[in-house]
Amino acid sequence: MLAEIITIGDEILIGQIVDTNSAWMAGQLNNAGIRVKQISSVSDDREHILTALAEAAKRADIIFITGGLGPTKDDITKKTLAEYFGTGMVENADALNNVMRIFERYNRPLLEVNRLQAEVPANCEVIANKNGTAPGMWFNEGGKVYVSMPGVPFEMMYMMEEEVIPKIKTLFKLPHIIHKTILTVGEGESFLAERIADIEDSLPEYIKLAYLPKPGQVRLRLSGYGDDEALLNKEINTYANLLMERIGSFVVADEDTSIEKSILNLMEQRGETLSVAESCTGGYISHLFTQHPGSSKVFFGGAVSYSYELKESILGVKHDTLLKYGAVSEQTAREMVEGALLNFKSDYAIAVTGIAGPDGGLPDKPVGTVWIAVASAQKIVAKKFTFGSRRQQNIERSATMALFMLNNLLKDVEK
Repeated sequence: MLAEIITIGDEILIGQIVDTNSAWMAGQLNNAGIRVKQISSVSDDREHILTALAEAAKRADIIFITGGLGPTKDDITKKTLAEYFGTGMVENADALNNVMRIFERYNRPLLEVNRLQAEVPANCEVIANKNGTAPGMWFNEGGKVYVSMPGVPFEMMYMMEEEVIPKIKTLFKLPHIIHKTILTVGEGESFLAERIADIEDSLPEYIKLAYLPKPGQVRLRLSGYGDDEALLNKEINTYANLLMERIGSFVVADEDTSIEKSILNLMEQRGETLSVAESCTGGYISHLFTQHPGSSKVFFGGAVSYSYELKESILGVKHDTLLKYGAVSEQTAREMVEGALLNFKSDYAIAVTGIAGPDGGLPDKPVGTVWIAVASAQKIVAKKFTFGSRRQQNIERSATMALFMLNNLLKDVEK
């Protein structure tokens, strides 16, 4: 079964809000065995909405629509749907009772504009909204299903989870969709593609391989579609193992996770702790770790030491080292990571020092030059990287490579 998602609202198209609804819905539909063919955002314009609905019906079996169900004049989705289906509007008793109940709860007068929220196209089945006044609507017309829901995320999410997905599963026999993700770091997309070309060519028609790159890392996602879940799982895992064996040390995780979360999980299992000494990354590595609940079981914290003074006073970097070799040097990176281990009393540490840009570069140390060191009590590994001229990308790449180096150090201990 193919689906299309249409989000309605000028606020999306002018960049005032980010369309998080579509991404969340796509994930839920995929888990249910429904493939999303296309996602579109359209303006609060009658012609635009009518065109989007007609085009979606040519591509998909079920069309999901969010937004434009509010009580104000710019919310025109309901009337446009009625026009699209060639029907009129009627007041729905259940929807009206819901609106009245909400206004009574908050002791607010029911205005006529609010009462209008209970009006729906005559050919729809109302989907109860237990978190707001705008009802959802289910249409079954011309062999296609249309589902219209509010654009307010928590209202839409409740409808999807409690009403829409269960109804779809009852009405339709859905195939199984299985994904397997492999996280790789340190090898570019084109080099990976060349390395695994013969494996990719051998994939059956119902299993696809996707490359999902971001600075310093590439996710490989195997996606399979079929009726036999056990057999599909077995085949997906067989190909995943072939890919991981071929890619080797560039593989960080065999699940859909981030590199920092994978590290946190491993270190928590082993009862180990981590600290950081950041210069050019400015706390970004700390942010990556602390965005995950429970990170305090592993991550102690650290220092953002931009200046010479803080490198010396917090981390114990020698003044002579900074004068002789500079802040962006192997010697400084090593002393930073040693200082983090000693002063923060963690089992492992990361240190990053570099020139993020866009200025500050030197002939022998251009913008993008970064030294990274990772360490345990037994071993220090330091490495120089030369990235590009874009500041944010340099920060992200530095963080990714630092995490990759730490991951490799952790794996070395396991051997």
